[in-house]
Amino acid sequence: MPFTHLPALLGEALTARGYAAPTPVQAAVIAPEAEGRDLIVSAQTGSGKTVAFGLAIAPQLLTEDGTLPPARAPLALAIAPTRELALQVSRELEWLYGKAGARISTCVGGMDASRERRSLSHGAHIVVGTPGRLRDHIERGALDLSQLKAAILDEADEMLDMGFREDLEQILDATPDGRRTLMFSATMPKSIVALAKRYQKDALRITTVGEDRGHGDISYQAVTVAPPDIENAVVNLLRLHEAETAILFCATRDNVRHLHAGLIERGFSAVALSGEHSQNERNAALQALRDQRARVCVATDVAARGIDLPTVTLVVHVELPRDAETLQHRSGRTGRAGKKGTAVLIVPYQRKRRVEMMLRGARIAVEWLPVPSVDDIRKADRERLMTQLLEPVEVDEDDRALAAKLLEQKTPEEIAAALVRSYRARMPAPEEMLAEGPSERAPGKEHHREGFDDVVWFRMDIGRRENADPRWILPLICRRGHITKNEVGAIRIAANETAFQIPRGLASKFLASVKRTQGEEAEGGVQFEQLANAPQEAPRGPRRANGPAPVRHAARPTLRSKRPER
Repeated sequence: MPFTHLPALLGEALTARGYAAPTPVQAAVIAPEAEGRDLIVSAQTGSGKTVAFGLAIAPQLLTEDGTLPPARAPLALAIAPTRELALQVSRELEWLYGKAGARISTCVGGMDASRERRSLSHGAHIVVGTPGRLRDHIERGALDLSQLKAAILDEADEMLDMGFREDLEQILDATPDGRRTLMFSATMPKSIVALAKRYQKDALRITTVGEDRGHGDISYQAVTVAPPDIENAVVNLLRLHEAETAILFCATRDNVRHLHAGLIERGFSAVALSGEHSQNERNAALQALRDQRARVCVATDVAARGIDLPTVTLVVHVELPRDAETLQHRSGRTGRAGKKGTAVLIVPYQRKRRVEMMLRGARIAVEWLPVPSVDDIRKADRERLMTQLLEPVEVDEDDRALAAKLLEQKTPEEIAAALVRSYRARMPAPEEMLAEGPSERAPGKEHHREGFDDVVWFRMDIGRRENADPRWILPLICRRGHITKNEVGAIRIAANETAFQIPRGLASKFLASVKRTQGEEAEGGVQFEQLANAPQEAPRGPRRANGPAPVRHAARPTLRSKRPER
């Protein structure tokens, strides 16, 4: 349905912006039953909720003739959890109320507080800010909320989850009792219900999740990998999809820094967003993405809040989200405004069961796929190149003259091959993934492999009970022993331990490497030790009496895990 019963100036702004009809959440907040009431709105990221609450508060801002009064103390206050989201909200409200001449002040952490205070002193119709900075301005007397008619809490669940409850309560306590309070939240935990009960009166509950949640336009995929192969999997996913813009999610700022450096080294145009970056650095990174000077953004959950880039078609969960809600918030960066998007989870083998349970609980259908191989990527490159070269192009006389000179010196096949080579040279090389490990075979039935006539057996104190599998045991052996997968012989997995072969010529080097890696950060301890004799059957118990003392270590993931950034 088209927008109806809106002030003329807002209608003109919407038309100029290309809006023909409201989204479900926009239609719900401007419906007659919602007019003038407190609202609790459950709507997903990308549903158009910023414009929704901008329209909802119009009766409290505009006079009877559809204009704004002179700017003095603010009439509306919008609170957002992060700088990026607050700045995005401010930009949306600026074009929506631009024709009405609205003065909008933005107050966010990391910006010049004295400049914000000067802006507030000149008067504002709407103030948009983050909880901490707004509270600071209130305490210093720079922000007067005595005339406030509407308060909006955007992504209220995130603000409470980030520890802003006390700030929010102090801000709302400074507002008049008669003001409208609009809470927008993707989820409704008990903390939101309690906050609503305290600061709202007869609130109307609006839920558009399911109607416009945006995830119908997102294709969910999952790939299982060995932990050391996570970064290689990221590279191959980026190369396969060649997304216009991709966002990669990590749990900590250290891991953002590590992955970003690895991608830059491989030739990707990438930027990073985390809590360690200044506001100027964040603005520059986002502008690079908008200008397409960068096509990949590596970010933490919190830093990615408020990113609204219509060109994002790929989201990769490099490190698994802590719950289904975080998964949906992250994935909601793509599949926006009716466009299709893809969200890919990179799942370490040993965590597949947990991820399956999370997806099942969230009722998210996911397609489990193998990590893209080098052949897959080359096939996709060929198809993209053919499509690009077969598209009609305008050619001027200078182009034709140069083409003629080339044909005088080279055959068409040679020119085409050079063109293909030039195209491929611009693309980062795909990574060879560690293949699935040697199959576990029954004792005495290993097939002969060249170079394994004389071997030394080693054991690890993990087995089937710890979900041991050659696919992640093999990379662990290779990384800790500083050898290649071709230098590992047969692998036998028992209930509580695993035995494997190393060529005798490499055994000393392997054991020395294992000793040097002890004490490194790891997901869980694993003991390695050398066996005196080949096991006659799947080993059942420790054999430390026959070999050197075990070395305690574990597989340190490529991306180092710390407490997630909050």
